Amino acid sequence: MSENTFDPNDVSVSNGCYYALPYSHEESDLVLISVPWDVTASYGGGASSGPDAIIEASEQIDLYDYHFGDMYRRGIATLPIDDTVLEDSRTHRHDAEKVMSHLSEGGAVKGETARRISRINAASAALNDNIYRLSSEQMSQGKLVGLVGGDHSTPLGYMRAVGEHHGSFGILHIDAHADLRKAYEGFTYSHASIMYNALNEVKGLERLTQVAVRDFCDTEASLIRNDDRICTFFDADMAAGRLSGRTWQDICREIVSTLPQKVYVSFDIDGLTPDHCPSTGTPVPGGITFNEAVFLLSELASSGRTIVGFDLCEVAPDQSDEDNHWDANVGARMLYKLCGFTLKTNPR
Repeated sequence: MSENTFDPNDVSVSNGCYYALPYSHEESDLVLISVPWDVTASYGGGASSGPDAIIEASEQIDLYDYHFGDMYRRGIATLPIDDTVLEDSRTHRHDAEKVMSHLSEGGAVKGETARRISRINAASAALNDNIYRLSSEQMSQGKLVGLVGGDHSTPLGYMRAVGEHHGSFGILHIDAHADLRKAYEGFTYSHASIMYNALNEVKGLERLTQVAVRDFCDTEASLIRNDDRICTFFDADMAAGRLSGRTWQDICREIVSTLPQKVYVSFDIDGLTPDHCPSTGTPVPGGITFNEAVFLLSELASSGRTIVGFDLCEVAPDQSDEDNHWDANVGARMLYKLCGFTLKTNPR
């Protein structure tokens, strides 16, 4: 179906694209890259199925948006999903589960365990390089880029490309976890290490502003205290503020004030309250609601800052009930908001 015959008010026709949109790469302002990878998920898996599940759920979303109207007409293209990524993820996930089981039983990192870790680290590095090249190519063609994971390790290569393309920028990181562990469980590119790696590998990253964090270790707490690039809005502090009468708008404006002009949004779905993402790999009580997250993004956009890119990660469908599409439905709607606010802050 071409744009000329596309009726946004009619029944969506499945075409393998997010929101069943008909726009080609050439005629789109924004392209979405899918990365179905969740090798190092340390509790529950399933995020590798996220992109496909979100595509399916997105087909039933009305395209006219309260905040953006018919912004979809600027074009949102879906790059083909590389099925070899999913195949590699399943292969290395099997190895990772053996490593995790061995470590949880007190085993040492040697022999076959060390070799498994080495293979996983090499595969993860190769994935990062591939995502870096792909996203760099898209930005060099003038495209805005959004990445759909997969686990939260997947956007590192894209973040590297953003730093090279845009220079100085900040990350708005919405997540239940600090993700500042160094090589968690021996995996250099663990999903729990994405922000540690970003701080150490991404050129131009001048600020990491974290929101809704409520699960972290003492090493991460120390890093937050001692690295002046990090500004963390802990979930407990935000909840105490709201319970004491502080408005969410006031909190959001404080969050936004910590960020530079150019902002990359890294959105782990478990930053939301668990009722929005019950099947995600590491749900944590607390968090912000869908509407609070949208309001924060709206405040960011209204501040005059530019969203230079984004990722949405850790959306996992309910593997025990294939008819339960709730997580994917929430993910598809949050992805649409991320697309809209990115387009809004990058007018033609």
